[in-house]
Amino acid sequence: MLYWFFVKGFGFIARLRINPTAQGVNNIPKKGGAIIAANHLAVIDDALLPLTCPRMIHFMGKAEYFEGKGLKGRFKKWWFTSVGVFPVDRSGGSKSLGALNHAREILENGQLFGIHIEGTRSPDGRLYKGHTGAARLALETGCPIIPVAIIGTRELQRHGQVMPAKGYTKAIYGEPIEVEKMNPEDITHDILRELTDRVTKTIQKMSGQEYVDEYAQTVKKRIMAESAK
Repeated sequence: MLYWFFVKGFGFIARLRINPTAQGVNNIPKKGGAIIAANHLAVIDDALLPLTCPRMIHFMGKAEYFEGKGLKGRFKKWWFTSVGVFPVDRSGGSKSLGALNHAREILENGQLFGIHIEGTRSPDGRLYKGHTGAARLALETGCPIIPVAIIGTRELQRHGQVMPAKGYTKAIYGEPIEVEKMNPEDITHDILRELTDRVTKTIQKMSGQEYVDEYAQTVKKRIMAESAK
Protein backbone atom coordinates (compact mmCIF):
# COMPACT_ATOMS: atom_id res chain seq x y z
CA MET A 1 0.00 0.00 0.00
CA LEU A 2 1.51 3.30 -1.14
CA TYR A 3 -0.90 5.45 0.88
CA TRP A 4 1.61 6.62 3.46
CA PHE A 5 4.32 7.04 0.84
CA PHE A 6 2.17 9.59 -0.96
CA VAL A 7 0.84 11.25 2.21
CA LYS A 8 4.22 11.56 3.90
CA GLY A 9 6.46 11.71 0.83
CA PHE A 10 4.53 14.05 -1.47
CA GLY A 11 2.28 15.56 1.17
CA PHE A 12 4.74 18.37 1.84
CA ILE A 13 3.99 19.79 -1.62
CA ALA A 14 0.29 19.93 -0.83
CA ARG A 15 1.01 21.41 2.59
CA LEU A 16 3.00 24.24 1.05
CA ARG A 17 0.06 25.08 -1.19
CA ILE A 18 -3.07 24.55 0.92
CA ASN A 19 -1.57 24.93 4.43
CA PRO A 20 -3.81 22.35 6.12
CA THR A 21 -4.58 22.53 9.82
CA ALA A 22 -6.69 20.25 11.98
CA GLN A 23 -8.81 20.59 15.07
CA GLY A 24 -10.26 17.79 17.20
CA VAL A 25 -7.87 15.09 15.96
CA ASN A 26 -8.16 13.51 19.42
CA ASN A 27 -11.76 12.63 18.49
CA ILE A 28 -10.49 10.08 15.97
CA PRO A 29 -10.30 6.68 17.71
CA LYS A 30 -6.78 5.31 17.86
CA LYS A 31 -7.99 1.90 16.75
CA GLY A 32 -11.13 0.18 15.54
CA GLY A 33 -13.51 0.97 12.73
CA ALA A 34 -15.04 4.43 12.36
CA ILE A 35 -16.74 6.48 9.66
CA ILE A 36 -15.23 9.84 8.71
CA ALA A 37 -18.30 11.76 7.45
CA ALA A 38 -17.48 15.13 5.90
CA ASN A 39 -18.97 17.90 3.82
CA HIS A 40 -17.69 18.28 0.25
CA LEU A 41 -16.51 21.55 -1.27
CA ALA A 42 -13.68 20.72 -3.70
CA VAL A 43 -11.63 17.91 -5.20
CA ILE A 44 -8.79 18.66 -2.77
CA ASP A 45 -11.04 17.66 0.15
CA ASP A 46 -9.75 14.13 -0.40
CA ALA A 47 -6.20 15.38 0.08
CA LEU A 48 -7.00 17.51 3.12
CA LEU A 49 -8.44 14.60 5.10
CA PRO A 50 -5.45 12.22 4.68
CA LEU A 51 -3.08 15.11 5.41
CA THR A 52 -4.79 15.84 8.73
CA CYS A 53 -5.83 12.36 9.89
CA PRO A 54 -3.27 10.22 11.77
CA ARG A 55 -4.84 7.01 10.45
CA MET A 56 -5.36 5.77 6.91
CA ILE A 57 -8.77 6.56 5.43
CA HIS A 58 -10.36 4.43 2.71
CA PHE A 59 -12.59 6.26 0.23
CA MET A 60 -15.03 5.45 -2.53
CA GLY A 61 -14.27 6.85 -5.97
CA LYS A 62 -16.28 7.18 -9.16
CA ALA A 63 -16.19 3.97 -11.21
CA GLU A 64 -15.01 6.02 -14.19
CA TYR A 65 -11.67 6.52 -12.44
CA PHE A 66 -11.02 2.80 -12.79
CA GLU A 67 -12.34 2.21 -16.31
CA GLY A 68 -10.06 4.33 -18.47
CA LYS A 69 -8.25 2.85 -21.45
CA GLY A 70 -4.61 2.94 -22.41
CA LEU A 71 -1.62 4.03 -20.35
CA LYS A 72 -3.45 6.96 -18.76
CA GLY A 73 -6.37 4.75 -17.74
CA ARG A 74 -4.10 2.12 -16.21
CA PHE A 75 -2.15 4.80 -14.33
CA LYS A 76 -5.31 6.33 -12.87
CA LYS A 77 -6.54 2.91 -11.74
CA TRP A 78 -3.16 2.14 -10.14
CA TRP A 79 -3.04 5.55 -8.47
CA PHE A 80 -6.49 5.41 -6.88
CA THR A 81 -6.07 1.79 -5.80
CA SER A 82 -2.69 2.60 -4.23
CA VAL A 83 -4.09 5.39 -2.07
CA GLY A 84 -6.98 3.35 -0.71
CA VAL A 85 -9.76 4.36 -3.11
CA PHE A 86 -12.17 1.73 -4.41
CA PRO A 87 -14.78 2.12 -7.19
CA VAL A 88 -18.49 2.81 -6.79
CA ASP A 89 -21.15 3.00 -9.49
CA ARG A 90 -23.06 6.15 -8.54
CA SER A 91 -26.15 5.24 -10.54
CA GLY A 92 -27.49 3.70 -7.34
CA GLY A 93 -29.49 0.56 -6.60
CA SER A 94 -27.81 -2.83 -6.88
CA LYS A 95 -24.88 -1.29 -8.81
CA SER A 96 -23.83 0.63 -5.70
CA LEU A 97 -24.38 -2.27 -3.33
CA GLY A 98 -20.96 -3.83 -3.95
CA ALA A 99 -19.19 -0.66 -2.85
CA LEU A 100 -21.25 -0.45 0.34
CA ASN A 101 -20.45 -4.08 1.11
CA HIS A 102 -16.76 -3.34 0.65
CA ALA A 103 -17.05 -0.30 2.94
CA ARG A 104 -18.70 -2.53 5.54
CA GLU A 105 -15.78 -4.97 5.33
CA ILE A 106 -13.31 -2.10 5.85
CA LEU A 107 -15.13 -1.03 9.01
CA GLU A 108 -15.47 -4.56 10.34
CA ASN A 109 -11.72 -4.99 9.84
CA GLY A 110 -11.15 -2.09 12.23
CA GLN A 111 -10.22 0.56 9.67
CA LEU A 112 -11.47 4.06 8.82
CA PHE A 113 -13.88 4.68 5.98
CA GLY A 114 -14.33 8.21 4.63
CA ILE A 115 -17.46 9.47 2.93
CA HIS A 116 -18.90 12.81 1.84
CA ILE A 117 -22.48 12.67 3.04
CA GLU A 118 -23.76 15.10 0.40
CA GLY A 119 -22.78 12.57 -2.27
CA THR A 120 -21.16 15.22 -4.49
CA ARG A 121 -19.48 18.60 -4.24
CA SER A 122 -21.63 21.51 -3.17
CA PRO A 123 -22.54 23.62 -6.22
CA ASP A 124 -22.37 26.91 -4.30
CA GLY A 125 -20.59 26.38 -0.99
CA ARG A 126 -23.73 25.70 1.03
CA LEU A 127 -24.30 22.43 2.92
CA TYR A 128 -26.84 20.13 1.31
CA LYS A 129 -29.04 17.29 2.54
CA GLY A 130 -27.07 14.19 3.49
CA HIS A 131 -27.49 10.75 1.98
CA THR A 132 -28.14 7.87 4.38
CA GLY A 133 -25.27 5.56 3.38
CA ALA A 134 -23.02 6.55 6.30
CA ALA A 135 -25.87 6.07 8.77
CA ARG A 136 -26.66 2.63 7.41
CA LEU A 137 -23.03 1.53 7.63
CA ALA A 138 -22.80 2.80 11.21
CA LEU A 139 -25.96 1.01 12.32
CA GLU A 140 -25.06 -2.25 10.58
CA THR A 141 -21.53 -2.34 12.03
CA GLY A 142 -21.90 -0.47 15.31
CA CYS A 143 -19.03 1.83 14.33
CA PRO A 144 -19.12 5.49 15.39
CA ILE A 145 -19.47 8.37 12.96
CA ILE A 146 -16.90 11.17 13.20
CA PRO A 147 -18.48 14.31 11.69
CA VAL A 148 -15.92 16.46 9.91
CA ALA A 149 -16.21 20.06 8.74
CA ILE A 150 -13.97 20.95 5.81
CA ILE A 151 -13.25 24.67 5.56
CA GLY A 152 -11.47 26.76 2.94
CA THR A 153 -11.02 24.30 0.07
CA ARG A 154 -13.67 25.83 -2.19
CA GLU A 155 -11.96 29.19 -2.08
CA LEU A 156 -8.74 27.59 -3.32
CA GLN A 157 -10.19 25.28 -5.97
CA ARG A 158 -13.30 26.19 -7.93
CA HIS A 159 -15.15 23.72 -10.13
CA GLY A 160 -12.99 22.75 -13.12
CA GLN A 161 -9.80 24.15 -11.57
CA VAL A 162 -7.05 21.53 -11.54
CA MET A 163 -4.33 23.23 -9.51
CA PRO A 164 -5.58 24.82 -6.29
CA ALA A 165 -4.55 28.36 -5.44
CA LYS A 166 -2.35 29.01 -2.43
CA GLY A 167 -4.17 29.57 0.83
CA TYR A 168 -5.35 27.99 4.04
CA THR A 169 -7.59 25.02 4.73
CA LYS A 170 -8.88 23.35 7.86
CA ALA A 171 -10.51 20.09 8.95
CA ILE A 172 -12.49 20.07 12.19
CA TYR A 173 -13.07 16.58 13.58
CA GLY A 174 -16.13 16.54 15.81
CA GLU A 175 -16.93 14.30 18.73
CA PRO A 176 -17.84 10.72 17.74
CA ILE A 177 -21.52 9.98 17.31
CA GLU A 178 -21.90 6.57 18.90
CA VAL A 179 -24.52 4.13 17.62
CA GLU A 180 -25.71 0.70 18.64
CA LYS A 181 -25.45 -2.08 16.11
CA MET A 182 -28.82 -3.12 14.68
CA ASN A 183 -30.10 -5.96 12.56
CA PRO A 184 -30.44 -4.70 8.97
CA GLU A 185 -34.10 -5.79 8.96
CA ASP A 186 -34.83 -3.45 11.86
CA ILE A 187 -33.29 -0.35 10.30
CA THR A 188 -36.06 1.88 8.99
CA HIS A 189 -35.89 4.93 6.75
CA ASP A 190 -36.90 7.14 9.68
CA ILE A 191 -34.00 5.84 11.78
CA LEU A 192 -31.57 6.42 8.90
CA ARG A 193 -32.92 9.89 8.22
CA GLU A 194 -32.75 10.93 11.87
CA LEU A 195 -29.12 9.83 12.25
CA THR A 196 -28.11 11.37 8.93
CA ASP A 197 -29.71 14.69 9.83
CA ARG A 198 -27.94 14.63 13.19
CA VAL A 199 -24.58 14.20 11.46
CA THR A 200 -25.39 16.92 8.92
CA LYS A 201 -26.49 19.35 11.64
CA THR A 202 -23.25 18.75 13.54
CA ILE A 203 -21.17 19.44 10.44
CA GLN A 204 -23.21 22.60 9.77
CA LYS A 205 -22.52 23.93 13.26
CA MET A 206 -18.77 23.36 12.85
CA SER A 207 -18.48 24.66 9.29
CA GLY A 208 -20.84 27.62 9.61
CA GLN A 209 -22.36 26.82 6.21
CA GLU A 210 -25.91 27.69 5.28
CA TYR A 211 -28.00 24.50 5.13
CA VAL A 212 -30.21 23.56 2.19
CA ASP A 213 -32.81 20.81 2.70
CA GLU A 214 -32.33 19.42 -0.79
CA TYR A 215 -29.91 16.98 -2.41
CA ALA A 216 -26.96 18.61 -4.13
CA GLN A 217 -27.37 16.31 -7.16
CA THR A 218 -30.91 17.59 -7.65
CA VAL A 219 -29.75 21.19 -7.58
CA LYS A 220 -26.92 20.46 -10.03
CA LYS A 221 -29.32 18.84 -12.49
CA ARG A 222 -31.64 21.82 -12.26
CA ILE A 223 -28.78 24.24 -12.87
CA MET A 224 -27.66 22.25 -15.91
CA ALA A 225 -31.19 22.14 -17.31
CA GLU A 226 -31.63 25.88 -16.88
CA SER A 227 -28.28 26.65 -18.47
CA ALA A 228 -29.20 24.48 -21.47
CA LYS A 229 -32.31 26.54 -22.25
